[in-house]
Amino acid sequence: MTPFSAASPSPRARAAALDLGAFVTASPSSFHAAREAARRLAAAGFTELVETAPWTAGDVAGDRYVLRDGSLIAWSAPGGAGAATPFRIVGSHTDSPALKVKPDPRFGAEGLSQVGVEIYGGPLLNSWLDRELRLAGRLALADGSTVLVDTPGLLRIPQLAVHLDRGVNKDGLTLDPQRHMQPVLGFAGLDVLEILAHHAGVGRADIVGLDVVTVDAQAPALFGADEEFLASGRLDNLTSVHAEVEALTTVAGAARTATAEGPAPIAMMVANDHEEVGSATRSGAAGPFLEDVLVRVHAALGGDEASRRQVLASSLVLSADAGHAAHPNYPERHDPVTRPRLGEGPMLKINAQQRYATDAVGIAAFVAACERAGVPHQHFVSHNAMPCGSTIGPITATRLGMTTIDVGITLLSMHSAREMCATADPLLLQQACASFLRG
Repeated sequence: MTPFSAASPSPRARAAALDLGAFVTASPSSFHAAREAARRLAAAGFTELVETAPWTAGDVAGDRYVLRDGSLIAWSAPGGAGAATPFRIVGSHTDSPALKVKPDPRFGAEGLSQVGVEIYGGPLLNSWLDRELRLAGRLALADGSTVLVDTPGLLRIPQLAVHLDRGVNKDGLTLDPQRHMQPVLGFAGLDVLEILAHHAGVGRADIVGLDVVTVDAQAPALFGADEEFLASGRLDNLTSVHAEVEALTTVAGAARTATAEGPAPIAMMVANDHEEVGSATRSGAAGPFLEDVLVRVHAALGGDEASRRQVLASSLVLSADAGHAAHPNYPERHDPVTRPRLGEGPMLKINAQQRYATDAVGIAAFVAACERAGVPHQHFVSHNAMPCGSTIGPITATRLGMTTIDVGITLLSMHSAREMCATADPLLLQQACASFLRG
């Protein structure tokens, strides 16, 4: 392809963006994302630990990971790691806004079968209209086991024709979440649970519970004059999950073949579920998962409660979550001076109300990591009249007392069923995260 711009993405950046697209495709739900991350870690030489088993010093040494529902924690402990070794942690979240299938989803009207859903998180509802949707998630079975399920495009939410809503282009689209957001599955008489059972390879009568969401069926794709953009669902926040997996495997691989020049931290990643709905679950950032793992790893290395608190005081957390690029069609919605852009590297997310955890000390640490990696960085602050969202950063800092920095790549169309980022940015985030994890 002939580049039309000097800013055309490099072959390495294109490869990283396409690999992110493959990761998104393999991760239609938080449960799939955690297991795809685990698959990639295992392929890179990481070994799974089970929470219900005891952990010894030998168990936690080297490269390990732990799964809990739709969350994952992994780490690479350098040779000689002990009770005084601090942690460098990159955190993210595996979930994205969606429509979640109700426990008894069967209903219909006008000769059609529909699927009852409720709103998960804060999606742009209009973006879910007139597109084919997959179903993906976890099924709980009568024998106590669980299985993952992922279907092809089965559903669609048809928008009301303009002939029946003459004012829609002038007055705007108004959607009632209960009346207008129920997808069509097929003609009358279909049972979506039977269809899910078929795709999961289990019996319909075996299903006793489900955590299943809708997913855009369209595959991720590069676009633009120089393919300088990536369009995909769930970039918030699989861009960060993918980046931390790639960064951790890079750091672990280098540690196996290089001679350390000085004390190295324990490099760790955490990918929490349920950030989009507040994180207050057993696998969310407000739950005990990260603390449980930190306590057990530190104890296995010979530490006690006092030494653990010393180590956490010297540890750092990078909370990686996608953020807003300045929108060319809505310039007034952004700060007049601080205007992060697509393709210009990860941004430090800063907020005076502490909706982001970044402070001056954290800024210095992240800037140093970016400079070591040769990665550009930028800043994000909100327009004062438009309060920002939040992340796992403040929650993690509050629970564990570690200095925490909020960062992320820039997106447009955030919380749409199909978001967009610059092709160059996923690789830049990976490189920044790897530099940060090295300490």
